[in-house]
Amino acid sequence: MGDPKSRAEKWVKSSGNVFADLGFANADELSVETELLRRIIAIVRERNLSQRAAARVLGIDQPKVCALMNGRTRGYSIARMLRFLAALDQDVEIRIRPKPRSRSRALVRVAA
Repeated sequence: MGDPKSRAEKWVKSSGNVFADLGFANADELSVETELLRRIIAIVRERNLSQRAAARVLGIDQPKVCALMNGRTRGYSIARMLRFLAALDQDVEIRIRPKPRSRSRALVRVAA
């Protein structure tokens, strides 16, 4: 084995979206879903809600809350996760504006 310090490392600057960096076709959607889920989980934890209590607030059953808390979003649209945030007393604002000319493509993201 060679000296770890002599090993050539290649660093690549992130685009800011790990899903795009990994080549996912639906990278923007995955990034939005992930951030919405991250906020839902954080709020449930901040409030020390049990999964049963969170289920009542979100209007779903406890096993589905368990799946959400474990990062599984299958079956949950972005619209549904927005409703979960509203049920958790969060204002959700969607803003649409032209992209700057300096950027080659438009972004879809969650700013919290």
